[in-house]
Amino acid sequence: MKNNKIELSRSYEIVQRFFDILQALIGLIIAIPIIVISSIAIKVDTRGSIFYRQDRVGKNGQIFQIIKLRTMDMHAESSEPRWAGVNDPRVTKVGRFLRKTRIDELPQLINVLKGDMSIIGPRPERPFFTEKFNKENPGFIDRIVVKPGLTGLAQVNGGYDISPQEKLAYDLKYIRERTFLLDVKILFLTFKVVITGDGAR
Repeated sequence: MKNNKIELSRSYEIVQRFFDILQALIGLIIAIPIIVISSIAIKVDTRGSIFYRQDRVGKNGQIFQIIKLRTMDMHAESSEPRWAGVNDPRVTKVGRFLRKTRIDELPQLINVLKGDMSIIGPRPERPFFTEKFNKENPGFIDRIVVKPGLTGLAQVNGGYDISPQEKLAYDLKYIRERTFLLDVKILFLTFKVVITGDGAR
């Protein structure tokens, strides 16, 4: 799905893809020991799988499976999808730490290498919530004209708990104004969020 209101720079996307691959490779080299230690902690803390795969909406509505370290109880969603809240009881003890430090997000570097995601972009939402938010906020679907990101303007400014309207405003602002300077700023703010734990659930 394309949005004629938003002009995308092909040259920017080519250069962005190059840096996505470079950053993902460097990131994985650094992250592998952290992921291994976290995996052991998850197995000691709870029963179930170490990794968690879930359908998300990618660029132009393409569905892909996101990869994360599991932070919730293995039966967290036995019924319908639920939005994670502050101090969500489904989150495990180890999972709470992984979420606060964003370590659970590290396996998504594999999604970046595969081309499902970029390092920076709108947060990838589940199909259920994408459809729900778009009905409530026409224009929410406009976020998918670019690849979703591991981090982004909405994530560093509002964390997980901002409203769909605020999320949409930040995401469209990034899509329309994105530059390499803005990307560097978002990366800097991301490191700050990781250190402080702001916005974690």
